[in-house]
Amino acid sequence: MENLTMYCLCIHDELLKKVNKLGYEPVGLGQSNYQKGWVRDNTDENISSKNSHYGEYSFHYWLWKNKIDIFKKSEWVGFCAYRRFWLNENFLSNSQMSFEDKILKKVPKIWNSYEVILAEKINLEEIKLMKILKYGKLALINNPKSFFKSGRNIKFQFDMFHGNGVLDKAINVLNKNDRNDFKDYVNNNNSFNQANMFICKSQDLLMRYYESIFRWLFDCEKIFGFNLKGYGQIRLYAFLAERFLPYWFKKNAKCLDWPIMFNDLRKENFK
Repeated sequence: MENLTMYCLCIHDELLKKVNKLGYEPVGLGQSNYQKGWVRDNTDENISSKNSHYGEYSFHYWLWKNKIDIFKKSEWVGFCAYRRFWLNENFLSNSQMSFEDKILKKVPKIWNSYEVILAEKINLEEIKLMKILKYGKLALINNPKSFFKSGRNIKFQFDMFHGNGVLDKAINVLNKNDRNDFKDYVNNNNSFNQANMFICKSQDLLMRYYESIFRWLFDCEKIFGFNLKGYGQIRLYAFLAERFLPYWFKKNAKCLDWPIMFNDLRKENFK
């Protein structure tokens, strides 16, 4: 058995050879035409047609509803994207490596004590005041404490970029077991694990997460629908999931934060 299977989520068919060269599983999202060799999210029971609103979660839904045993050949299973990748432990002490040598290929021994790996956090205190004045005046009025860095919590940042009051409305339809805890989480934290990236070593844990997140997102659909426009709104369900993911896993599993890197695979020229 291998110790890691990494799914690389893509929306560009021409990246197939590059993803294969990395040794990752290539996933083609949405309903575009892809050549043979991609794992697709549009077969059997699926929400591939909602990919523009759900992002990577159209693939997660496919894994969940079709009961795909992704742990059959690996102890750990992870998810990255064609523009964001996990770093390996060697990169932590050597930043001069090539891209192929920087990224994760096997599980570090330090992970043995954990169940889930989450992408490193975004520090919301670093949001510049000029950006707030440009994009978040209403959010600032609704949360005057955000004028100070310590007041820039997850809820404020979400209101600023994805619509004032949207997160509050979404939390109101969350299940009772998580509603108050998640509300406390977004109001009392100034950072969150980014990019909907995680690595897990439990099929049962993963299926429980899927059940929780999709029940919530489908209830949110009844409120917000799909007449969503602009970058901050059109992928609303993916952005909601991005805030919920670290909350849920940290509540239900032993987690470790791990560094990632931004690198657009379309611009990468391999040796």
